[in-house]
Amino acid sequence: MRRWMFALFGLLAVHTAGAAPQLDKLTLAKGFHIAVYADDVSNARELALGAKGTVFVGSNSAGKVYALTDSQGTGHADKVRVIASGLQLPVGVAFRNGDLYISAVSKIYVLRDIENHLDDPPKPEVIYDKFPTETHHGWKFIAFGPDGKLYVPIGAPCNICDKGKDYAKLTRMNPDGSGLEDVAYGIRNTVGFDWQPGTKQLWFTDNGRDLMGDDMPSDELNRLSHVGEHFGYPYCHQGDTLDPEFGKGKNCKDYTPPVLKLGAHVASLGMRFYEGKQFPASYKGAIIIAEHGSWNRTKKSGYRVMTVRLNGDKVASYEPLIEGFQQNETAWGRPADVQPLPDGSLLVSDDLAGAVYRVTYQP
Repeated sequence: MRRWMFALFGLLAVHTAGAAPQLDKLTLAKGFHIAVYADDVSNARELALGAKGTVFVGSNSAGKVYALTDSQGTGHADKVRVIASGLQLPVGVAFRNGDLYISAVSKIYVLRDIENHLDDPPKPEVIYDKFPTETHHGWKFIAFGPDGKLYVPIGAPCNICDKGKDYAKLTRMNPDGSGLEDVAYGIRNTVGFDWQPGTKQLWFTDNGRDLMGDDMPSDELNRLSHVGEHFGYPYCHQGDTLDPEFGKGKNCKDYTPPVLKLGAHVASLGMRFYEGKQFPASYKGAIIIAEHGSWNRTKKSGYRVMTVRLNGDKVASYEPLIEGFQQNETAWGRPADVQPLPDGSLLVSDDLAGAVYRVTYQP
């Protein structure tokens, strides 16, 4: 019962309506600036970019998918359209060959040729409907890989439990919904992944379990080296700590450790590699991570956007790009995803304030 209550509280914390964006409270790395791209995007979560520049946004409890357009090229969306509604936690959006794919817990939908029908969007077409129906970690970040397949996680339906290889994993399928296969295991709930340019290796964030104290275990940044790899959950956390219940008889050396410990309860969500030219050269090839923020920690952690610089497959640094979404233990914003734009600027979604921001660099 206690675990259930904590889980319910966590969901409520995520869905609490927020105040208007308070950008004056933010601290950015030197030379960076932030402005509202759109502020009428309730529960804004995953971001995806269309071929014609449309910014697609999934949502959580709002049940909507949005299309943001900047027709004047001003760096601000002049139109926010709802292109799908009434869906179950449609967090995930992924664009491919003119079509927008949407995750909705047990289903994957597609909106065909969507950028040519923003004012009269087609009815969502179901291409897959056999994912688990549990809503605990049931909402999904999705993305197409370099192999042309749609990658879809199946989160653990709990804080901590052992469901074998039916949950806590990453899967992939063909664009038509066929050929579903497992990619990796031992992943409690990844809500952000991307492929490193050049190597095409998959990197992903993963949320650590709750109820082991304020400082344990850490969220993770992981790198997939081969299909079938196991990253430890629910047996081993953060690469070096056996679970008090499910770790008995296990050895952390049997599982792949994280490349980087991101911090306990920071709720690391969306991440993207930055390949643009607007930011300083030191950002080229870096990973940008949205940290949604803790809900049950004595002192809040996360509530920021972080930069992870790499040296090959090793971490060179981990430092803030944007901080200040909470002050004095009160949050007005919660970063959920990041998306570089073709001009080298960066979008950041905020599901608490119901907004999308645009980050630019001008020294």
